[in-house]
Amino acid sequence: MKHLPVADLAIIALYMLAMILTGVWFSKKNKNPDQFTKASGQIPQWAVGISIYATFLSSNTFLGVPGKAFGTNWNAFVFSLSMPFAAWIAAKYFIPFYRNSGEVSAYTHLEKRFGAWARTYAVVCFLLTQLARMGSVFFGIALSLQAMTGYSMQSIMIVMGVIIIVYTVLGGMEAVIWTEVAQGIIKTFGAIIILYFIISKMPGGVDHIIAIGKADGKFSLGSFKPDLTTSTFWVIFFYGIFINLNNFGMDQNYIQRYQATSSGKEAAKSLWLCVKIYLPASLLFFIIGSSLYAWYQVHPEMLNAIKLRAAAERLPSVASVTEMGAMANTLQPADYGDKVLPDFMVNVLPVGIVGIIVSAILSAAMSTISSGMNACATVFTFDIYKRYIKHDISQRQTMTLLFTSTFVIGVLSIITGIAMVGVKSILDVWWQLSGIFAAGMLGLFLLGIASRAKNAEAVMAVIIGVLVIAWMTFPSLIPESLSGIRSSFHTNMVIVIGTLTIFLTGTVFSLLTGNRKNV
Repeated sequence: MKHLPVADLAIIALYMLAMILTGVWFSKKNKNPDQFTKASGQIPQWAVGISIYATFLSSNTFLGVPGKAFGTNWNAFVFSLSMPFAAWIAAKYFIPFYRNSGEVSAYTHLEKRFGAWARTYAVVCFLLTQLARMGSVFFGIALSLQAMTGYSMQSIMIVMGVIIIVYTVLGGMEAVIWTEVAQGIIKTFGAIIILYFIISKMPGGVDHIIAIGKADGKFSLGSFKPDLTTSTFWVIFFYGIFINLNNFGMDQNYIQRYQATSSGKEAAKSLWLCVKIYLPASLLFFIIGSSLYAWYQVHPEMLNAIKLRAAAERLPSVASVTEMGAMANTLQPADYGDKVLPDFMVNVLPVGIVGIIVSAILSAAMSTISSGMNACATVFTFDIYKRYIKHDISQRQTMTLLFTSTFVIGVLSIITGIAMVGVKSILDVWWQLSGIFAAGMLGLFLLGIASRAKNAEAVMAVIIGVLVIAWMTFPSLIPESLSGIRSSFHTNMVIVIGTLTIFLTGTVFSLLTGNRKNV
């Protein structure tokens, strides 16, 4: 694969410099914790809506979704179809709840409801979820740029991380939101450009793409059978509802954005704007993946080169060409799907356009990571440090703590991304990790706002829920002699069953103990 020319690298460098300058500009206003965490509630709802959309549309989407569509079909698009259901619940119940509470942290309510342990449990789950998310985003962007530039993935993650840390620390939430507005526009424009070049250069155009896709089942949404052991339509649909409920109802990234608008009504509008933009945008990336599949079917020499590179990554460095060829012949499209978009960009797109597209991918990564850093720093400051270490600190000390924790979270997310080098699918690893960590958090939150359970019932429910999550997540730890009790559920069902276990168990316990008074 050829590497990026100087013109494209210059465009990328200018974009990254612009992000740093944005942080410097907003640093002039970033003088107190309220400004750093909530932008003082002065952001227009349309900007918040685009910001939420930009956070959703990470580089996992930009690279992972086309790779997933290339390797399998449109089954993962069902996740997007579930978003309106979760958004309706969030707009009707969650947003008014948070706006009325006035708390900057999403987890303060849990302590009031069940005690300090509940708040701490949710905070730990959130921090682990965000590290997994930011790590997978770092990995995804490094995977793409490594193929284009020849630099090591570790070096790319470190350079990217430093830039993101700088503008996030300097600018706070206001810088995050306004850079995400620009990033949301750039990444959507970049996707449209990619699809244009695929179709314009594809022999036979759209008709040929559709014919190849239909012949190989690339447009399927998955089986509609009532089967929860494989990636059916229903597994992804249920997963989507529950993970999006967690996103819209429990994720500090979104809660801070609700507080950044002037009212609850404006916050609800921003959430629905995100959904309205994300649905067609995510469909665009699935179309890109299917179109790339058709492209490489009519360009087998390019496909063989990708397969050889994928095989080389799986073999020792001393492997012969013959060994790599044999390995390449055994690989399936799902094994190298994440590599096709970077390959198409660097080998087919004209000079200058590649720089714009890479900047779009960078913007997808930066928006997700910067908002995650800001949210994690907020949670650490208000839910851990000020709760357990030292409550009475000045505004200046709080700002210093927010800056420091943002830096530390950024470093930890880079380390997480480096640890992920070698995984098979960006999208799969993120979905699995998010389901594991988010299940307990969402279950406990729903138990707190929709049941009469008290502290004792909540503790028992969480213990049982964690055991169920572990049972579903680590079936290989069960001895072969007890293989009959291993979980056969698909991994995406972890958040569904884990959440329901905690909520229903706590509710039943509260009824059995005669707890009939509202809390």
